[in-house]
Amino acid sequence: MNPGGAEPGFRTDRPRLYVDAWDPAYGASFEAAGGPAAPSSAQVDAGVELPPDEWRPVPAPDGVEAPDVVLLVDGVRRIDASLWIEEPDGGAYPGIAASYAAGVVRCDLRRGAAELAGAQVERGLFTASPSAGDVLAGQIRYAVHRLGGSGELSKLPAAVQGPLTALEVKVSGAVRDDGDLLVVDGPLRNRRQLPRTIGYIKTQHSQYLDARLSAVVTGLRARERSPVFRLGTAWGGYSWYLRLPGAARGPWAGIVRVECSADLDEREAIELADLSLVTLPRFASTAYKDPRAPQNLIPIAGLERRLRARLGDGRLLHRALTFATAGPPGRAAPIR
Repeated sequence: MNPGGAEPGFRTDRPRLYVDAWDPAYGASFEAAGGPAAPSSAQVDAGVELPPDEWRPVPAPDGVEAPDVVLLVDGVRRIDASLWIEEPDGGAYPGIAASYAAGVVRCDLRRGAAELAGAQVERGLFTASPSAGDVLAGQIRYAVHRLGGSGELSKLPAAVQGPLTALEVKVSGAVRDDGDLLVVDGPLRNRRQLPRTIGYIKTQHSQYLDARLSAVVTGLRARERSPVFRLGTAWGGYSWYLRLPGAARGPWAGIVRVECSADLDEREAIELADLSLVTLPRFASTAYKDPRAPQNLIPIAGLERRLRARLGDGRLLHRALTFATAGPPGRAAPIR
């Protein structure tokens, strides 16, 4: 019997069930409110590469080869402690002390070698408190990042993304060579000015295409991509889907979305789409090595482990922060 549905060659009107290959601790490989049919409000121009009524799977064209050097950049973050800052007038603001790190893996495809090309760690105190300053916890300094608005505690973790993105840009910019391809793990956001750069989105939160075009995406074979389309979101940009090789089943299994800058012309965007198709599948992970296979690329998984180790022991940092902010007001005051 076929546990995933009907026997091969036997049609049935009953729905088919698929078990997502990802470990549930990481969410799901396709997360969209209301399911895959839930549309995004973004305006989509589906006719960049092919007219919408001619959409079909796109294989890699003959003669397109992966670049000699691929750089993969990623960042990690961790909340070391939540805290409150009491103002001289008696008011109080929530804050978080966070550690974050960014790094780059340099993959030399000619030599079949990968190495950590650069990594940096920073720490910050994120709060809307007008009087907060840097906090020194032992030898570790948490630089204050003052936020606008009321600084609600639930919104503070998202504030770490901006400094983390800036650190990723800094780290990747220091190791780039002419002719390499930079792969950013996640949306490009404000990194769209970087040359020969693509954003790699492994978890699909939104459904941008209508049902007919989505059927082309879910019908992709391994190492095929969709035609390039353009998103009219706040960040804009060209985008396309491709399917990575892997054993997982299901309509969205192994599907990732890739994007590039809106500043490129259509021809350049299509060239990057073809380049991604002959490059990214080489790094696809396998289920016995990674619970988020195949989307969590092997170099990215290794980089994440290295970066988390560089963040230090969270328990020791929490203890140091507790000690640094304990005691009488003179001792508890943030250090400027």
